[in-house]
Amino acid sequence: MKTLVPLLVCAASPLCAHVMSMSTGDVTIEGSHAHYELSMPVYEIAQLSNPDTVLLEHIKFSTAGQPGRLVKKSCHEDMPQGAYLCSADYEFPVPVDRLDAECTLYQVTVPNHVHLLRAVKDGKNDQAIFDFSFTNAQIRFTPPTRAEIAITQTGAGFVRALGGLVQILFLATLALAARSRRELAALAGAFLIGQIAVAVLAPRINWDPPPRFVEAATALTIAYMAVEILALPAAGKRWLIAGALGVFHGLYFALFLRNSEFSAFYVLTGAALAELLLIAIFGFVFARIGRLAASLKPVQVSASLLLGIGMFWFFLRLRG
Repeated sequence: MKTLVPLLVCAASPLCAHVMSMSTGDVTIEGSHAHYELSMPVYEIAQLSNPDTVLLEHIKFSTAGQPGRLVKKSCHEDMPQGAYLCSADYEFPVPVDRLDAECTLYQVTVPNHVHLLRAVKDGKNDQAIFDFSFTNAQIRFTPPTRAEIAITQTGAGFVRALGGLVQILFLATLALAARSRRELAALAGAFLIGQIAVAVLAPRINWDPPPRFVEAATALTIAYMAVEILALPAAGKRWLIAGALGVFHGLYFALFLRNSEFSAFYVLTGAALAELLLIAIFGFVFARIGRLAASLKPVQVSASLLLGIGMFWFFLRLRG
């Protein structure tokens, strides 16, 4: 019927990446001076021997082609917040009109790391998002148009939906669990409803679970769906399970929305488009492969591999 073996063989290596890997930065511009504050989760820098130097080396500012000179910096751990905090002051040769920023923090944290940069100048606000695919941005301190807001924030949701291995593997698991096109549509719809509901409601009810819990629970969503496929191959109402598991994936977007202050409508629309597209691709590819290799029991083999990956990831996050 379908198989996930090729995907798992290619994707099993980067298991050390976090599901929720995000940091924030705030930069305030006054004339030719800039003050920058970085907040990085402590667990993201456990492998760094000198984070006070390394982190600031991977965020650079310039204006009109002139780099900002670092004149002062300080870093410390804030254990109650579980964050590593840095502040830095920069001086530019000319007054800052437009701020150019380069961020490569993903190189020293994990490949799917996201950095949200907020900027203020003369009461005007702007922000930029950085990850492995977008390392440079120009902050113009001019109010964006409605079209620019819609495109930027929808695009951010689209990219974030596909930004981590666990998200992609779970979407593949949904396609694997579906026994017909109709059931695939039901699973996808229930998953999206659960995800969107939590992303919208979590900030309103002050539900803010620790990242370690969210990562461990999200890893278990893969394992649980794999168990459902293996132990209950004829079970009905799998869409209920998909909706419940979508709750844990929605917590990632709740965190992103809280930190970015983006519109939930635009971000979740972009995320839904990306997820539906990937589910459709998985469903099509798995069905084609499955017809050619039905005698090899591809569903059982793929589900077993998913179960192993999900459980390994779960215990890795509990220990991490």
